[in-house]
Amino acid sequence: MPLAGKGMLLTSMDIDPSHEADFNRWYDREHLVERVAIDGFLEARRYVAHRGSAKYLCLYSTETFEVLDSPAYRAALMNPTDWSKTNLARFKNMIRTIARITISRGEGRGAALGVIRLRPASGSEDKLRAMLHEKLDPEKLEGVVSMHLIESDPSLSKPLTEDPPISDPGAEDWFVLIDATNIDLVSAAMAARFTGTVAFAQGILVAAGSYHLMWDLARS
Repeated sequence: MPLAGKGMLLTSMDIDPSHEADFNRWYDREHLVERVAIDGFLEARRYVAHRGSAKYLCLYSTETFEVLDSPAYRAALMNPTDWSKTNLARFKNMIRTIARITISRGEGRGAALGVIRLRPASGSEDKLRAMLHEKLDPEKLEGVVSMHLIESDPSLSKPLTEDPPISDPGAEDWFVLIDATNIDLVSAAMAARFTGTVAFAQGILVAAGSYHLMWDLARS
């Protein structure tokens, strides 16, 4: 199983260009290191968009799903540094998804990532998951090293911004992750497996994007 652990935190956001330098410095010098130091966190990967929204994306893997609702993680959320408070207040279009890793096939990680956001049709979750298990076999896709499905927990998947929506149907969305060696091969995999009217007969395609890896950090 190429993804470490059983839980994943996915965050994405836009930032005003006037604050982007400080945002990147904060993320790279404080935030990522701080998060991976939390008990049960295993690693983090940070990305910038090639095509898609939001511009920045981060994936955090945890030993178990329960780590993402643990006292240690809640304490970190409730006690941000001053630098964190400043940058969190600047986030735009934030997505914060706490999810279970339910499918992970292949070997290794790629320098490019495809992200497909899905909204399962009510009552069709089992059929969609079974269909995706077949689609997420990377063996016959050139340059694709691994493919994954994460399923959001709607009760925990809430943004950290000051004005979260009153109703967020997207809190139950799923995300397909495609690890490949370059962006062109991510696009080819999406076209081969995830386009057409029958690509997601049991759900709705909400959004798709492709991302370049900026850097990663493992607890070890």
